Amino acid sequence: MRKKITYTDEPIGKVRVVSDFLPSPEELALKDETVRVTIALSKASIDFFKREAKKHNTQYQKMIRRLLDEYTAHQQ
Repeated sequence: MRKKITYTDEPIGKVRVVSDFLPSPEELALKDETVRVTIALSKASIDFFKREAKKHNTQYQKMIRRLLDEYTAHQQ
């Protein structure tokens, strides 16, 4: 069992204000413009992406989209 924390009203010592360096929620929410498409991919490719996505706790569609985005950026 965890020890119960007891809070007191004591001085905490010298305090230093740190500037806000964290991104805003708007910056964290990726708002990429997307277009929904239908595409037929091989079962082997889908199985690969599903396995990898499960390992990295993400969605396989997102991995495929990022792969295509990286390829496109490299070709431009």
